[in-house]
Amino acid sequence: MNELSHVDEGGSVKMVDVGDKPSQRRRATARAVVHMAPETATRLSRLPKGDALATGQLAGIMAAKRTSELIPLCHPLPLTHVAVELRVLADGVEILASAETTAQTGVEMEALTGASVAALTIYDMAKAIDKQMSFSVELVEKRKE
Repeated sequence: MNELSHVDEGGSVKMVDVGDKPSQRRRATARAVVHMAPETATRLSRLPKGDALATGQLAGIMAAKRTSELIPLCHPLPLTHVAVELRVLADGVEILASAETTAQTGVEMEALTGASVAALTIYDMAKAIDKQMSFSVELVEKRKE
């Protein structure tokens, strides 16, 4: 199990020690797609619960900022930028969430959390009118300078 960074030699979970790593500029982008009926996609800004697009964007930004509180063993990071962009498709919504920092560890979990929570928020707001929705999330970029 020693190839897993969050597991010690005895099999117990641990937080990774990044103390000896240099701080570097880091960026990550995650993509989520919420699949829904075309009729639902046309109504996202005027649902019974309100504007799912604006609410999803805000929820994604807020979630990225709180990733270390939500995901065990994630380091709290000084985020310098978080962006969540939503684009309505014919049969859903594409979400791109990006996070940036200058730190000793990457920000992919922040980007993935932002995209995931934005997708969950849209799902929650539209579930009353579309019972067949689903979504997927993936990391599309991770880099350091």
